[in-house]
Amino acid sequence: MTKFISYKQSGVDISAGEAMVDKIQSYVSSTFGPRVLQLKNAFAGMFRLDYDEKLFKKNYKSPVLVASTDGVGSKVQLAAKIKKFDTVGIDLVAMNVNDMLTQGAEPLFFLDYLAVNKLELNVVAELIKGIAAGCRIADCALIGGETAEMPDTYAEDDFDMAGFSVGIVDRGKIITGKNIRKGDVILGLASSGLHSNGFALVRNICFKKANLKMTDCLDELDGAMLGDVLLEPTRIYVRPIVKLLSQYKVKKVVHGMAHITGGGLVRNVPRVLPKTCDAVLKKESWPKHKIFTFLQANGPVEEDEMYRVFNMGIGFVLIVAEDFADSIVEKLTRYGEKVYNIGRITTGAGKIVLK
Repeated sequence: MTKFISYKQSGVDISAGEAMVDKIQSYVSSTFGPRVLQLKNAFAGMFRLDYDEKLFKKNYKSPVLVASTDGVGSKVQLAAKIKKFDTVGIDLVAMNVNDMLTQGAEPLFFLDYLAVNKLELNVVAELIKGIAAGCRIADCALIGGETAEMPDTYAEDDFDMAGFSVGIVDRGKIITGKNIRKGDVILGLASSGLHSNGFALVRNICFKKANLKMTDCLDELDGAMLGDVLLEPTRIYVRPIVKLLSQYKVKKVVHGMAHITGGGLVRNVPRVLPKTCDAVLKKESWPKHKIFTFLQANGPVEEDEMYRVFNMGIGFVLIVAEDFADSIVEKLTRYGEKVYNIGRITTGAGKIVLK
């Protein structure tokens, strides 16, 4: 008698996948606006660019689509360790939309990819819940995604996630850094903490060297639980920056922007600098989160390495015309950001100078 084998016996449960789609639908639809075209059981998401044709033509004389893809890295391992899955989805959205924002683009829609060992409905629902929350903060629609159950690829409780976002900017308003010049002011927007970079070093310090647990509450962190501090989601800067740029439709007063991710301030700010300019940053001009002091002391980690790996309290940088710096600080503060004047542009060779 033939003994048949099934897909479920091989580790993949199709029925669980169908149940998961039903469970997350409310989270996904919470990100929809009138530009999303909904089609039941569609194989792809659809998004209208011309929903308000007059407004579209007014804002985009020569529209350019901007795309970004990124992941959360090994921060997901910490989420799995403490079984807290509702924040890394926000990180995933942030890592994509903050990148495209640096070129002046407004995010339109987002797609996610989750890969898991076993499809646990509640876990996946929490991950999607976080992604949807990030999309609402970024004013973009979650129009599609994929969850792959791969027991032969991922160990038990392991998972990974990646995202893809598309935005739009008028060609005449693309911010490239070419207008940066001597005398420009460098403004830094506060990060919420570590964001989503440097976690290989974080894990080495906290769990290998210091032998800590995610549930430990530390005096050095004002009694906060280590897991909560490490999993604090990446700040999404879309609304304040998009609103700021809309205030200067004629004058180009924002000359360059940088999202401070892997490589820290040292690697990311020079990406937007002309080869004739240096960015001089004053390290004492903004407060540092206690998590950075803790990591540096417990490594120990050299200060130069800290600035090469972590954002050090600055998650996003704007390089602006000197005459408009004060008004931009006032606006961004009114929009809810903590803004610091952290340096100036000088003549140089496209490098960053930390003082």
